[in-house]
Amino acid sequence: MKVLVGVDVGTQGTKAAAFDEAGKCLGQAFCSSKLHRPKPGVVEEDPEVQFTSVCTTIRECLKTANVDRRSVEGIGLDGQMAGILGIGYDGRHVTPYDSWLDTRCSRYIEEMDRTAGDEILAKTGGPPSFNHGPKILWWQRQRKQTFRRIAAFVQPGGYVAMRLCGLGADEAFIDKSYLHFSGFADNQKACWDTELCRQFHLDQEVLPRIVSSHQVIGQVTASAARRCGLAAGVPVVAGCGDTTASFLAAGATAEGIGVDVAGTASVFAMTTSRFKADRKHRTLVCGQSAVPGLWHTYAYINGGGMNLQWFRDNFASTDGVNGNNVSLKELDTLAATVPPRNDLPLFVPHLAGRVCPAQPQLRGAWVGLTWNHTTAHLYRAILESVALEYGIYQKVLSGLHRQLKVKEIRVTGGGEQSALWNSIKANVIQRPFRRVVRSESAPLGAALLAGWGVGMLTNLPEATRQWIPLEESTRPKRRLATLYAERLARYEDILNRLS
Repeated sequence: MKVLVGVDVGTQGTKAAAFDEAGKCLGQAFCSSKLHRPKPGVVEEDPEVQFTSVCTTIRECLKTANVDRRSVEGIGLDGQMAGILGIGYDGRHVTPYDSWLDTRCSRYIEEMDRTAGDEILAKTGGPPSFNHGPKILWWQRQRKQTFRRIAAFVQPGGYVAMRLCGLGADEAFIDKSYLHFSGFADNQKACWDTELCRQFHLDQEVLPRIVSSHQVIGQVTASAARRCGLAAGVPVVAGCGDTTASFLAAGATAEGIGVDVAGTASVFAMTTSRFKADRKHRTLVCGQSAVPGLWHTYAYINGGGMNLQWFRDNFASTDGVNGNNVSLKELDTLAATVPPRNDLPLFVPHLAGRVCPAQPQLRGAWVGLTWNHTTAHLYRAILESVALEYGIYQKVLSGLHRQLKVKEIRVTGGGEQSALWNSIKANVIQRPFRRVVRSESAPLGAALLAGWGVGMLTNLPEATRQWIPLEESTRPKRRLATLYAERLARYEDILNRLS
């Protein structure tokens, strides 16, 4: 048996999964993250702990799979996309992982936006945010002594891959799927932009080489192999960002296939064949797909899926103790009894501020409540809010890509199981939504890249069709198009007034 291993170095934890040539999952393992929050605004992780968690989960998933360690043909890794960590010349970390949740770089977001915001957006595909550029400037300006020791900045997935292969800083890398978060790249040319670096007095030496997602970057060393339960010499591919891996795991390998990641963050993405920066609305970001020649244009609601649990725990309890006797499935069933009407309340899902576009001071709200509204109405409004936000993203997308023909949106993540939610989204967007019948998500995408990189899989789009089963589509009801267009207009008006 030939085995591929995919590893996701995520925010909640590290997950590894082993697959055979046909895409069957043979075993999985998970290890929780250890976020360090020493004071407000600071969110860090220890890169050594991240590396250990990867070794542990690979070993455990192979043990669960009960396969010979010599059967592993390749390893692919994905990881958190917007955070960074600095490494020394020996390839070992000299900074903690500066998480995408860390907000210390706020002033440098403002500086980059003020100095070259439109240029950064046009070249990278994404605006300055809590991502690489402002974070690098924070380390350069606020931690000068540490900055002098930094040979390169990398991301967790890349760092772990380097550690597995014993690579030094001269072989540090970033794959193309991260470049829209970089602040300093020409994304279309897949190279660092000299002019952007000059404007912010950044030496390009601290920016790693740019590689393709399926490129083999090294082989597992003997010492790392012992920690992982592997045979030495297993090829490791560069992998990609966790969001990009999730898109691949949904089979978004052709233009017009969208993805709805119904997870902690609600992500709406569309696969296109052209790079286009959203300079007008600054709502959508445009990043490279793991499939050469394709792009993912997407936006997300920070905590969009988290709102469901928040409502359950705080407002849907029948015993007053964290809603322990009310499940999300029961709330879903309850909300399904409420037919779509124009007099239902509307919910603003941005409890922690709006990200796309950046409106950090915006907060959540219910609007239009009456004494007739119940728990079912409020929960349905939360589900509908994500669909309405997607409706805004879709309008912006249609303006950017006027000739794009949207085929369907694939649904993945925990919320994929809600038939009601999928139906509401389909009716707002007026496109079919189709559930992905797999639960491995990002590790599956990383494993596909490993298979392609080592030659086990010769055609990535074809492999995704074989590996990823899909359910029948949830099709939109044309008769509801006018109703949801009216509700979308009301929702947009509420956002404008609140912000």
